[in-house]
Amino acid sequence: MAAGFFISKSVAIVAVVLGLGAAATIIALSVVYAQEKNKATDLGTTNPGTTNPSTTNPSTTNPSTSTTTATTASIAPTTTAAHDVWDKWRLPTTLMPEFYEVTLQPFLTPDANNMYIFKGNSSVVFVCVEATDLILIHSKNLNYTLQGSFHASLQAVDGSSVPPITRTWLQPTTQYLVVQLGSPLQQGQRYRLFSIFTGELADDLAGFYRSEYVDESGTNRVVATTQMQAADARKAFPCFDEPAMKANFTVTLIHPSDHEAISNMPIRSTQQQQIDGNTWNITEFETTPRMSTYLLAFIVSQFTYVHNTSEDVLIRIWGRPAAITEGQGEYALQVTGPILNFFERHYNTAYPLPKSDQVGLPDFNAGAMENWGLVTYRENSLLFDAAYSSISNKERVVTVIAHELAHQWFGNLVTLRWWNDLWLNEGFASYVEYLGADSAEPSWNIKDLMVLNEVYTVMATDSLTTSHPLSFSEDEINTPAEISEVFDSIAYSKGASVLRMLSDFLTEDVFKEGLQSYLHTFAYGNTVYTDLWVHLQQAVQRNGLQLPGTISDIMDRWTLQMGFPLVTVNTLNGSVSQNHFLLDRSSVVERPSVFNYTWIVPITWMTPQTPGDRQWLTSVSETKPEFKVSSPNWLLLNLNVSGYFRVNYNQENWDQLLNQLSTNHEAIPVINRAQIIDDAFNLARAHYVDVTLALNTTRFLSREIQYMPWQAALNNLAYFKLMFDRSEVFGVMTKYIQQQVTPLFIHYKAATSNWTTTPSGLMDQYSEINAISTACSYGIAECQDLARDYFQQWQQNTSRNPIPPNLRSSIYCSIVAMGGEEAWDFIWDRFKEAPVVSEADKLRTALTCSPLPWILNRYLQYTLDSSKIRKQDATSTINSIASNVVGQPLAWDFIRGNWRKIFTQYGGGSFSFSRLISSVTQRFSTEFELQQLEQFKADNQDIGFGSGTRALEQALERTRTNINWVSENQQKVLAWFQGETGSSSPANQRSS
Repeated sequence: MAAGFFISKSVAIVAVVLGLGAAATIIALSVVYAQEKNKATDLGTTNPGTTNPSTTNPSTTNPSTSTTTATTASIAPTTTAAHDVWDKWRLPTTLMPEFYEVTLQPFLTPDANNMYIFKGNSSVVFVCVEATDLILIHSKNLNYTLQGSFHASLQAVDGSSVPPITRTWLQPTTQYLVVQLGSPLQQGQRYRLFSIFTGELADDLAGFYRSEYVDESGTNRVVATTQMQAADARKAFPCFDEPAMKANFTVTLIHPSDHEAISNMPIRSTQQQQIDGNTWNITEFETTPRMSTYLLAFIVSQFTYVHNTSEDVLIRIWGRPAAITEGQGEYALQVTGPILNFFERHYNTAYPLPKSDQVGLPDFNAGAMENWGLVTYRENSLLFDAAYSSISNKERVVTVIAHELAHQWFGNLVTLRWWNDLWLNEGFASYVEYLGADSAEPSWNIKDLMVLNEVYTVMATDSLTTSHPLSFSEDEINTPAEISEVFDSIAYSKGASVLRMLSDFLTEDVFKEGLQSYLHTFAYGNTVYTDLWVHLQQAVQRNGLQLPGTISDIMDRWTLQMGFPLVTVNTLNGSVSQNHFLLDRSSVVERPSVFNYTWIVPITWMTPQTPGDRQWLTSVSETKPEFKVSSPNWLLLNLNVSGYFRVNYNQENWDQLLNQLSTNHEAIPVINRAQIIDDAFNLARAHYVDVTLALNTTRFLSREIQYMPWQAALNNLAYFKLMFDRSEVFGVMTKYIQQQVTPLFIHYKAATSNWTTTPSGLMDQYSEINAISTACSYGIAECQDLARDYFQQWQQNTSRNPIPPNLRSSIYCSIVAMGGEEAWDFIWDRFKEAPVVSEADKLRTALTCSPLPWILNRYLQYTLDSSKIRKQDATSTINSIASNVVGQPLAWDFIRGNWRKIFTQYGGGSFSFSRLISSVTQRFSTEFELQQLEQFKADNQDIGFGSGTRALEQALERTRTNINWVSENQQKVLAWFQGETGSSSPANQRSS
């Protein structure tokens, strides 16, 4: 690279070829910028060939129709011959990129139009696979400096002549820059396309965007950062923006000299240059390995870092200087090396890059993003401060780091060809994150949590007729909105659950052997999900493992049809059968399945005497002599819930299991105690067993101190709360839960010396948190008094928070619920000054616990003001308000009244719309609410629901199911709670 200039050698060659002569290096952004800045009026209308982002909206208007742009470069031809090509969402396969050189200069102060922009140029070398006279390359919201009359210029890499460009234009709908040539490109020839462009450095959390924070001196700081997945690299520079279009990238960033620049690869060179009186650094990075555009990342910031090395890999944890100085990056640094080492062993493949940067960003839409070598996170998923952060914050950090590092091989080194197979990428990382976290925190038993966090969570969705299979056909997923909709709980949690099941029946060693072979075969390439099945099958054969079919035979039934089986066993005769489990058994499944909704089911089992050998259910019904047991013995299927299915028994076996729980519950493994509760409640919701049987599974909890059974019960009783907290049932239900949780509360009060110490294990700490949160939220006086005492101490000295970090979420909520406007204002003030984002999150969520409608309505309005609630936190705040019985109708009215604004402000691609729709409708259980929901759908058809489209259909289905369930069960549930609590009438039972 020539000294003094910050364009690559090939770019300079392009400039010369263009006939710019001695002015070749004027393409250098410094000069372009200087020329434009010196003009008195705006960027676009006075500079021939550029359009101004503030005056032209590329998503709705063709920027090239600006008066400064030649007509030949702007209007799409109307000939029908090629018309289809640029109207299709998928790129043609005629051209394949090989190498990009991208130079970007973000301006971290607003321009004369009060707009943040970046300028850039890029060249891409591609090979012509099939002769074509058309170049389609993705481009979104970029405005181009014309070269002659065209948006781009073309040369042959070998210097030979190239077809002339006859016209270029932007196709905003399908997000292409189209280059029409006078004659075809030659098959096998390499070409270089060069362009100069300007884009907006918006605060939309997508593409090349800006994040802001206020430092400790009160100064507003701007960070230029990226989020390319799934289809936003095209917002940063023109590119072939599909995962199979892998290439090498050389990135150069031009940035203020008091800022750091980082990208996927280490820095190759840095030099300083004066541009328009300011000192800029020109930082060029090493060339990346062959990779997909969605994994590219670059950041310009004043962040600082802590670092170490692990087997020659440089590890750095970056964040706001104040956060790093306070040690908030230390825990991430402590666990990253061990997790990287674990995955190197797990994959039998060295970490592919020389460094691993991890950055906590103040504004970030997802939880984290696995950009190769430069992983980006929400602050609460990377930074940890023991003085403020709870054990769940710590678990969040270690699991998210493990998830993203798992992708550095599975997803980045080997990448799925298209987004229809996203489930394998995200499901795999969601499974092995528990293995990686377990390697860093071996005392936690964290792998057990998969059952609650993934399996049971996703079964709630997957038991609806509006669910969908894990794998789509490639032609089902085309538009960016369709791609974003695939990022749902089915992809992540069901994907994780079925891969965990697969690993369990293969054994982890055979699974790893096939996995390693897959990674070694396809390194730096692309795959489809069946490629993994092939390599696992080879491992099965090498190890002589006996299965009832091939991996493909077995797994296709779990990936190509939605839902999961209910396995029903009769211990009187050993008969076992399966059927598609639906929460509403009367609902009609419209999506056909070639397997007719039957599965090949691996069944682990035990009796009081022994665990048995794995059995397989390969047809609708079979008889297994092993499953025939007689009283007082019992049979338990699906040990540790390793299989992705639910289990129902004959009444005699249910009675024996309940009897075992009431006499010695520890004879049943802890995960299966949770399973008995969760299966029974879901079977009751689907009318397979009586609701009283499900409620009977909670009786033993007065003697249970383990986290998982309690959490399973609380998750299921939360549904009862949603259905009944507006009815008389809730008073007597409250009394029952108080009675069951009091022994747990007393146990942890003693174990922690009156809440002054912290239990040692992860599960123990979670159990203590449950004791406090359940006792306080269900009105146990001693717990509420504890919250009041903490509040009074804190008010007396706001600089010293007396509440242990683990208990803060629960205690803060109680303070707000009991304390009226004074408490709300106090917590709001603490939120505004919170020094750690995990603390801010707890306070922000606690503010939704107010019972005062006017306060909650005001708080809903705050979510539309990013100076009060960050954009990334808006939907989760609304969701929390909706979970409050007082807030739910307010949130629903707010969503209906503001849907257009919310949808446009956060963009149809935001992942949070599905959760938003699900949350505000979760209590719906009346015909009137169903009508409102149907009206909401009709009223907003014109703007749509983005990634919430499927969630809306699921909400309609759930509401219909809830209506039926409440009408059938309300009186029965009321009578059961009355019987358990000795209440003749629910009146006046609700505790203060």
